[in-house]
Amino acid sequence: MNDKKVVIIGAGVSGLVAAINLEEHGFQPVIYDQNDRVGGRIQTDYIDGYRLDKGFQILLPNYPAVKKYLDLDLLNLKYFSAGAMVFKKDFIGKIGNPSLDLELLVPTIFSKLASLSDKFKIFKLTRQLRNKSFEDIFNDSNKTTMQYLKDYGFSDEVIHNFFKPFYAGIFLEADLKTSSRMFEFTFKLFSQTKAAIPQKGMQAIPNQLSNKLKKTTFHFNTKVKAVQDNYILLDNEHKVEFDFAVITTDPSHFLSNMKNQEQIWKRVDNLYFRVETRMISTPMIGLLAEKDTLTNNFHYTQNGSAERQVLSVSVVKKHDLSSEELANKVKEELEHYCGIEVKRLLKHYKLNKALPDLHNVNYRIPHTETKIKDNIFLTGDVLSNGSLNAAMLNGESVAKAIVEHASGLTLGVN
Repeated sequence: MNDKKVVIIGAGVSGLVAAINLEEHGFQPVIYDQNDRVGGRIQTDYIDGYRLDKGFQILLPNYPAVKKYLDLDLLNLKYFSAGAMVFKKDFIGKIGNPSLDLELLVPTIFSKLASLSDKFKIFKLTRQLRNKSFEDIFNDSNKTTMQYLKDYGFSDEVIHNFFKPFYAGIFLEADLKTSSRMFEFTFKLFSQTKAAIPQKGMQAIPNQLSNKLKKTTFHFNTKVKAVQDNYILLDNEHKVEFDFAVITTDPSHFLSNMKNQEQIWKRVDNLYFRVETRMISTPMIGLLAEKDTLTNNFHYTQNGSAERQVLSVSVVKKHDLSSEELANKVKEELEHYCGIEVKRLLKHYKLNKALPDLHNVNYRIPHTETKIKDNIFLTGDVLSNGSLNAAMLNGESVAKAIVEHASGLTLGVN
């Protein structure tokens, strides 16, 4: 057993993976979190018999770190179709990846959402990225996703009909200013596997990680106020001494010398509605490809029933509407463009810190770069890219750094 005390601020995925790796080296971490459970930004509420994820989040099973740290069979994944149903004024069409869903072959071939030239370019890009490593993707030149698509030769038609609404839901910004590295990274992953959600909701992911911990102590509903050189200060002014501290989120909230370096975040509104019937029979994402609408993407949750269909809707664009005004606006758009009759609003999540807004992205942070002070370390997806994969890999990196500092050993480059 290692008698060095490690405190971890944040019980999100990165903090949990850090604790898993620290336990393997004899540490007994102590985790503090202001929430009532593990998960950080990945949480699921259970309300009136409904399973509601806080924000539309998906799991890509081919994330390298996911395959390492999660038992996918135990998650009982419910997969989406490898395509999307696109709604425009007086037009509805499907487009997707026939290599993953054969039933999408004919609709995609004859789809009016993209020209024959665009479809060839999608096929070409898929083949091109197949053999491009993640490291090469994140070491490549950096531009906006919109510029990347234009430079690749995609038409304005397919950009606005498919890429813009689809990736606005992934990147949580409607102008596709996100790094082209993130576009290549996600495009490669989507071309290889279907996206999924665990049967019990996204909360099942951090739950499974926390169940691996046998020597870690959790303190929930406990807010950390500041981090000093050898102790953390809790909201109740209680001091907790440490040998090593790990901050899993924006360090500007805890370190006085970083107050002017606050992390910028992307926001999203996630609304859940009771609806009467399904307009999409298969588990497929719906996209609203009209530039003046607030609604971006939606899907029917897989825990509904014939009598109780539940629709999850994402609104990415900025607005100044109240919750009631936004719900009414979305209802009107769903009925007008998609023919979806909404019965009532179940829940509105206003997520102001949904994804870190990062311009310089990397695959993972080297463990040698996780230290911010002699015994204070950083981790989390905010250091690399907004993905579950980055959160896990960076949790692994920070644990390796602490083991090195505690033992005086060198454990490798990453």
